[in-house]
Amino acid sequence: MAHPSQLGFQDAASPIMEELLHFHDHTLMAVFLISTLVLYIITIMMTTKLTNTSAMDAQEIEMVWTIMPAIILIVIALPSLRILYLMDEINDPHLTVKAIGHQWYWSYEFTNYEDLMFDSYMLPTQDLSPGQFRLLEVDNRMVIPMESPIRMLISAEDVLHSWAIPSMGIKTDAIPGRLNQTTFIASRPGVYYGQCSEICGANHSFMPIVVEATPLNHFQEWSSSMLET
Repeated sequence: MAHPSQLGFQDAASPIMEELLHFHDHTLMAVFLISTLVLYIITIMMTTKLTNTSAMDAQEIEMVWTIMPAIILIVIALPSLRILYLMDEINDPHLTVKAIGHQWYWSYEFTNYEDLMFDSYMLPTQDLSPGQFRLLEVDNRMVIPMESPIRMLISAEDVLHSWAIPSMGIKTDAIPGRLNQTTFIASRPGVYYGQCSEICGANHSFMPIVVEATPLNHFQEWSSSMLET
Protein backbone atom coordinates (compact mmCIF):
# COMPACT_ATOMS: atom_id res chain seq x y z
CA MET A 1 0.00 0.00 0.00
CA ALA A 2 1.44 3.36 -1.01
CA HIS A 3 1.67 6.15 1.56
CA PRO A 4 1.95 9.95 1.32
CA SER A 5 5.31 11.36 0.16
CA GLN A 6 6.50 7.88 -0.86
CA LEU A 7 9.38 8.08 -3.34
CA GLY A 8 10.05 4.41 -4.11
CA PHE A 9 7.99 1.41 -5.09
CA GLN A 10 5.53 -0.40 -2.88
CA ASP A 11 6.83 -3.43 -0.97
CA ALA A 12 6.95 -6.48 -3.23
CA ALA A 13 4.16 -9.00 -2.66
CA SER A 14 5.14 -11.46 -5.40
CA PRO A 15 8.37 -13.01 -6.71
CA ILE A 16 8.03 -11.12 -10.01
CA MET A 17 7.81 -7.77 -8.23
CA GLU A 18 10.92 -8.65 -6.21
CA GLU A 19 12.76 -9.32 -9.48
CA LEU A 20 11.52 -6.00 -10.90
CA LEU A 21 12.76 -4.12 -7.83
CA HIS A 22 16.18 -5.73 -8.12
CA PHE A 23 16.32 -4.85 -11.82
CA HIS A 24 15.32 -1.26 -11.05
CA ASP A 25 18.14 -0.91 -8.53
CA HIS A 26 20.59 -2.56 -10.95
CA THR A 27 19.65 -0.19 -13.80
CA LEU A 28 19.60 2.86 -11.54
CA MET A 29 23.18 2.12 -10.48
CA ALA A 30 24.26 2.00 -14.14
CA VAL A 31 22.49 5.31 -14.81
CA PHE A 32 24.13 6.84 -11.72
CA LEU A 33 27.62 5.79 -12.83
CA ILE A 34 27.06 7.13 -16.36
CA SER A 35 25.73 10.43 -15.03
CA THR A 36 28.68 10.78 -12.66
CA LEU A 37 31.19 10.14 -15.46
CA VAL A 38 29.52 12.62 -17.83
CA LEU A 39 29.31 15.28 -15.10
CA TYR A 40 32.99 14.76 -14.28
CA ILE A 41 34.03 15.15 -17.94
CA ILE A 42 31.92 18.30 -18.37
CA THR A 43 33.38 19.79 -15.19
CA ILE A 44 36.95 19.07 -16.32
CA MET A 45 36.33 20.59 -19.75
CA MET A 46 34.84 23.76 -18.25
CA THR A 47 37.47 24.29 -15.56
CA THR A 48 40.74 23.60 -17.40
CA LYS A 49 42.33 25.68 -20.17
CA LEU A 50 44.72 22.94 -21.24
CA THR A 51 43.96 20.96 -24.39
CA ASN A 52 45.58 17.62 -25.14
CA THR A 53 45.57 16.83 -28.85
CA SER A 54 45.97 13.11 -28.22
CA ALA A 55 42.66 13.10 -26.33
CA MET A 56 40.87 14.81 -29.21
CA ASP A 57 42.10 12.50 -31.99
CA ALA A 58 43.09 9.03 -30.87
CA GLN A 59 42.03 5.53 -31.96
CA GLU A 60 42.21 4.18 -28.42
CA ILE A 61 39.67 6.57 -26.91
CA GLU A 62 37.41 6.09 -29.95
CA MET A 63 37.34 2.37 -29.22
CA VAL A 64 36.67 2.95 -25.53
CA TRP A 65 33.64 5.18 -25.99
CA THR A 66 32.27 2.83 -28.64
CA ILE A 67 32.71 -0.44 -26.74
CA MET A 68 31.77 0.80 -23.25
CA PRO A 69 28.17 1.80 -24.15
CA ALA A 70 27.69 -1.59 -25.85
CA ILE A 71 28.85 -3.39 -22.70
CA ILE A 72 26.54 -1.27 -20.52
CA LEU A 73 23.56 -2.04 -22.79
CA ILE A 74 24.28 -5.78 -22.59
CA VAL A 75 24.56 -5.62 -18.79
CA ILE A 76 21.12 -3.96 -18.67
CA ALA A 77 19.47 -6.05 -21.40
CA LEU A 78 20.27 -9.56 -20.12
CA PRO A 79 18.49 -9.23 -16.75
CA SER A 80 15.61 -7.46 -18.51
CA LEU A 81 15.09 -10.34 -20.95
CA ARG A 82 15.22 -12.85 -18.09
CA ILE A 83 12.41 -11.04 -16.25
CA LEU A 84 10.33 -10.77 -19.43
CA TYR A 85 10.48 -14.52 -19.91
CA LEU A 86 9.67 -15.11 -16.22
CA MET A 87 6.58 -12.90 -16.50
CA ASP A 88 5.29 -14.85 -19.51
CA GLU A 89 5.91 -18.31 -18.08
CA ILE A 90 2.89 -20.15 -16.69
CA ASN A 91 3.44 -23.54 -15.06
CA ASP A 92 0.44 -25.53 -13.82
CA PRO A 93 -1.69 -22.74 -12.25
CA HIS A 94 -3.69 -23.82 -9.20
CA LEU A 95 -6.47 -21.32 -9.89
CA THR A 96 -7.72 -19.43 -12.93
CA VAL A 97 -9.63 -16.17 -12.50
CA LYS A 98 -11.22 -14.23 -15.33
CA ALA A 99 -11.46 -10.45 -14.78
CA ILE A 100 -13.75 -8.47 -17.07
CA GLY A 101 -13.70 -4.68 -17.11
CA HIS A 102 -16.91 -2.69 -17.41
CA GLN A 103 -17.78 0.99 -17.20
CA TRP A 104 -17.08 1.30 -14.29
CA TYR A 105 -16.59 -1.86 -12.26
CA TRP A 106 -14.90 -5.24 -12.46
CA SER A 107 -16.50 -8.67 -12.61
CA TYR A 108 -14.68 -11.86 -11.66
CA GLU A 109 -15.26 -15.47 -12.69
CA PHE A 110 -13.43 -18.31 -10.93
CA THR A 111 -13.30 -20.80 -13.79
CA ASN A 112 -12.30 -23.75 -11.55
CA TYR A 113 -15.76 -23.46 -9.95
CA GLU A 114 -19.06 -23.82 -11.72
CA ASP A 115 -20.98 -20.85 -10.32
CA LEU A 116 -18.42 -18.67 -8.53
CA MET A 117 -18.68 -15.23 -10.12
CA PHE A 118 -19.46 -11.75 -8.81
CA ASP A 119 -19.20 -8.04 -9.56
CA SER A 120 -16.87 -5.72 -7.66
CA TYR A 121 -17.94 -2.08 -7.22
CA MET A 122 -16.16 0.71 -5.38
CA LEU A 123 -17.62 1.46 -1.96
CA PRO A 124 -19.05 4.98 -1.68
CA THR A 125 -17.38 7.21 0.89
CA GLN A 126 -20.43 7.23 3.17
CA ASP A 127 -20.38 3.39 3.38
CA LEU A 128 -16.74 3.05 4.43
CA SER A 129 -15.88 1.49 7.78
CA PRO A 130 -13.06 2.86 9.97
CA GLY A 131 -9.70 1.84 8.52
CA GLN A 132 -10.94 1.40 4.96
CA PHE A 133 -9.42 3.48 2.18
CA ARG A 134 -11.43 6.01 0.22
CA LEU A 135 -11.64 5.32 -3.54
CA LEU A 136 -9.80 1.99 -3.07
CA GLU A 137 -12.20 -0.26 -1.15
CA VAL A 138 -14.73 -2.50 -2.94
CA ASP A 139 -17.84 -4.38 -1.89
CA ASN A 140 -16.50 -7.78 -3.10
CA ARG A 141 -12.79 -8.51 -2.91
CA MET A 142 -11.08 -11.03 -5.15
CA VAL A 143 -9.86 -13.64 -2.67
CA ILE A 144 -7.02 -15.98 -3.66
CA PRO A 145 -4.87 -18.57 -1.87
CA MET A 146 -1.37 -17.40 -1.02
CA GLU A 147 1.75 -19.16 -2.33
CA SER A 148 -0.23 -20.64 -5.22
CA PRO A 149 0.25 -19.87 -8.94
CA ILE A 150 -2.75 -17.82 -10.10
CA ARG A 151 -3.58 -17.35 -13.78
CA MET A 152 -5.51 -14.21 -14.68
CA LEU A 153 -7.54 -14.00 -17.89
CA ILE A 154 -8.33 -10.35 -18.52
CA SER A 155 -10.78 -8.83 -20.98
CA ALA A 156 -13.28 -5.96 -21.25
CA GLU A 157 -16.91 -5.66 -22.26
CA ASP A 158 -17.06 -2.06 -23.53
CA VAL A 159 -13.89 0.06 -23.74
CA LEU A 160 -10.19 -0.35 -22.93
CA HIS A 161 -9.36 -0.96 -19.27
CA SER A 162 -6.19 -2.12 -17.50
CA TRP A 163 -6.02 -4.51 -14.54
CA ALA A 164 -3.09 -3.35 -12.40
CA ILE A 165 -1.76 -4.13 -8.91
CA PRO A 166 1.58 -2.34 -8.32
CA SER A 167 2.71 -4.40 -5.31
CA MET A 168 2.45 -7.61 -7.37
CA GLY A 169 4.05 -6.20 -10.50
CA ILE A 170 0.92 -6.71 -12.61
CA LYS A 171 -0.44 -4.42 -15.30
CA THR A 172 -2.38 -6.09 -18.13
CA ASP A 173 -4.66 -4.34 -20.60
CA ALA A 174 -8.31 -5.40 -20.78
CA ILE A 175 -9.33 -5.18 -24.45
CA PRO A 176 -12.84 -5.88 -25.80
CA GLY A 177 -12.84 -9.03 -27.92
CA ARG A 178 -9.43 -10.15 -26.71
CA LEU A 179 -8.35 -12.35 -23.80
CA ASN A 180 -5.01 -11.38 -22.25
CA GLN A 181 -3.22 -13.63 -19.80
CA THR A 182 -0.88 -13.06 -16.88
CA THR A 183 0.20 -14.97 -13.81
CA PHE A 184 1.36 -14.18 -10.29
CA ILE A 185 1.98 -15.72 -6.88
CA ALA A 186 1.10 -13.91 -3.66
CA SER A 187 4.12 -14.34 -1.39
CA ARG A 188 2.32 -13.57 1.85
CA PRO A 189 -1.20 -12.99 3.18
CA GLY A 190 -2.54 -9.47 2.90
CA VAL A 191 -4.82 -7.07 1.06
CA TYR A 192 -3.41 -5.53 -2.10
CA TYR A 193 -4.89 -2.54 -3.89
CA GLY A 194 -4.83 -1.46 -7.51
CA GLN A 195 -6.81 0.64 -9.95
CA CYS A 196 -7.76 0.69 -13.59
CA SER A 197 -4.69 2.08 -15.38
CA GLU A 198 -6.22 2.94 -18.74
CA ILE A 199 -8.37 6.04 -19.32
CA CYS A 200 -11.82 4.51 -19.78
CA GLY A 201 -14.32 7.33 -19.37
CA ALA A 202 -15.84 9.69 -16.84
CA ASN A 203 -15.57 7.34 -13.85
CA HIS A 204 -12.16 5.90 -14.68
CA SER A 205 -10.94 6.86 -11.18
CA PHE A 206 -13.71 4.92 -9.48
CA MET A 207 -13.11 1.27 -10.39
CA PRO A 208 -10.49 0.01 -7.91
CA ILE A 209 -9.10 -3.51 -7.66
CA VAL A 210 -8.70 -5.30 -4.32
CA VAL A 211 -7.00 -8.70 -4.04
CA GLU A 212 -7.00 -10.49 -0.69
CA ALA A 213 -4.43 -13.27 -0.30
CA THR A 214 -5.29 -15.79 2.41
CA PRO A 215 -4.12 -19.25 3.53
CA LEU A 216 -5.64 -22.11 1.54
CA ASN A 217 -8.09 -23.21 4.25
CA HIS A 218 -9.47 -19.66 4.54
CA PHE A 219 -9.85 -19.49 0.76
CA GLN A 220 -11.78 -22.75 0.77
CA GLU A 221 -14.11 -21.41 3.46
CA TRP A 222 -14.65 -18.19 1.47
CA SER A 223 -15.35 -20.03 -1.78
CA SER A 224 -17.83 -22.34 -0.03
CA SER A 225 -19.67 -19.38 1.50
CA MET A 226 -19.79 -17.60 -1.89
CA LEU A 227 -21.19 -20.69 -3.59
CA GLU A 228 -23.93 -20.99 -0.95
CA THR A 229 -25.15 -17.39 -1.44
